[in-house]
Amino acid sequence: MTRPRIALIGCGFFARNHMQAWAELGAEVIAVCDRDLDKADGFARDFSVARSYQDAATMLAEQRPEIVDIATTVTSHRALVELAAGVPVVVCQKPFAETLADAAAMVAACDAKGSMLLVHENFRWQKPFRLLKAAMTEIGVPRFLRLSFRHGHDIYFNQPYLAEVADLALTDVGLHLFDLARFLVGDVANVHCRTQRLNPHVAGRDAFVASLGHASGAVSSVECSFFTQRDPDLFPQTLALVEGDGGTLELTAGYRLIRHRAGTAPENAEPDLPVWGARPWHGIQESVVAFQAHVLDVLAGRAEPQPSGAHNIGTLAVTLAAIRSASIGQVVAVDQQEAGPR
Repeated sequence: MTRPRIALIGCGFFARNHMQAWAELGAEVIAVCDRDLDKADGFARDFSVARSYQDAATMLAEQRPEIVDIATTVTSHRALVELAAGVPVVVCQKPFAETLADAAAMVAACDAKGSMLLVHENFRWQKPFRLLKAAMTEIGVPRFLRLSFRHGHDIYFNQPYLAEVADLALTDVGLHLFDLARFLVGDVANVHCRTQRLNPHVAGRDAFVASLGHASGAVSSVECSFFTQRDPDLFPQTLALVEGDGGTLELTAGYRLIRHRAGTAPENAEPDLPVWGARPWHGIQESVVAFQAHVLDVLAGRAEPQPSGAHNIGTLAVTLAAIRSASIGQVVAVDQQEAGPR
């Protein structure tokens, strides 16, 4: 089989995981692009890519890829997705968009030109959550979910711009957690959120607690902190508990999946360590491989996009509702018309 032709836009810190995962999957990255041409040239050398560009439009016109992988920051997403529309598969890093209007325009642009649009929401592709989702058939209708992502890892060392993001916790990891809540329990009808600024050296709010009311009647409690002091630090694990009519499942520290019933031993849910990976990042790195394998399945017609751009509009709507809730101190309704298909 001919390997699909992939072009990467954005040569920053996390894009290295994208490149390593494509290589592990045997996919061919034919070109990379960054506004900083020196950075693009360095990426091309590091990953033995034939061409590097400073201008995305020139790259797309000359290379005609089958997959465009956009790994840039959110302010550039709408312009780049609209530019890439027409490529068979377009992948956009999270946060998907700054506004619902931008997100809807991106989805519409890809729909108009027949592109399949996916958002790189890799938390749902982490091995513990793939196993948890599969096990939920054992516990009946889910009624309660708790998600907790609390650590003190220095996320600013490799991505210093994060220290200036106003709603950091909600827009960096919160939307991952909201996507997980929708993945596990279903669409969200309303949200109440409180935020905190814990680290005195950052400008934004680096912690939050949110209560989600799901359309099904289920309730989720979602929390995140980037300034939790504990030893050992759990970064980058997300702990979870889900209660259903017929039982309870729990993801605990050390990647253990526990079925709360007598005589059942915990299941090892630890992600594999990619040959190019390193602990403790392997939980994220393995999920990038899993997600990008799914992208290849979408291109080949073996799978529907998960999450699609249309679905991620609903996750963005929850995130924006949480930001508003924290600012006004009230429960805020989420417009379900923005949710889209899974």
